Amino acid sequence: MDSELFMYARLGFEHIADVKGYDHIVFITGLCALYTAADWRRLLWLVTAFTLGHSVTLALSTLNVILLPSAWVEFLIPLTIVLTCIINIITVQQSGEAAFQHHKRQEQRSYLLAAAFGLIHGLGFSTYLKSLLGANERIIGQLFAFNVGLELGQLLIVAVVLVLTWCMLRVLGQPRRDWSLMLSSAAGGIACVLMLERLPW
Repeated sequence: MDSELFMYARLGFEHIADVKGYDHIVFITGLCALYTAADWRRLLWLVTAFTLGHSVTLALSTLNVILLPSAWVEFLIPLTIVLTCIINIITVQQSGEAAFQHHKRQEQRSYLLAAAFGLIHGLGFSTYLKSLLGANERIIGQLFAFNVGLELGQLLIVAVVLVLTWCMLRVLGQPRRDWSLMLSSAAGGIACVLMLERLPW
């Protein structure tokens, strides 16, 4: 791989996995809150829907096809986390253990929401990428490499959450319902703080 493209892939990986800019990490955590490693197929489709969403706006915004004030983007990102966690909590509380048996219609709604929220996160990724690119003319290659790095970082976060879930359920014996509620509540609480810190008005 071209050394410059490798650099952009590394930057994409570091950006999404950076604990200092943890909003994307918190979102992926909330997205995974209802799943275990045994649900990997459903989780793969869910993460793929999110990927498709943020890939579209990452490309369009980086190429200056669509523009949105960064202050609003930074506010909307934690809002997507809060909404995801609220949906998780309502789903578990209303359905109990049945919440983990994802019916086809419920799965379709989840995929659509993940893709829609991905559109917002892609705008956030593009803000960082455009600050790196400057007047670089090889924008398509850098865009692709950066997106690859994002996906590798995203998969790492998913893997960490699933391992943590396995430890809580199998090693410590935490009920799945309680763990999902705890994970969603923690992610939602962090996102609420971020929203208050990023009010665009």
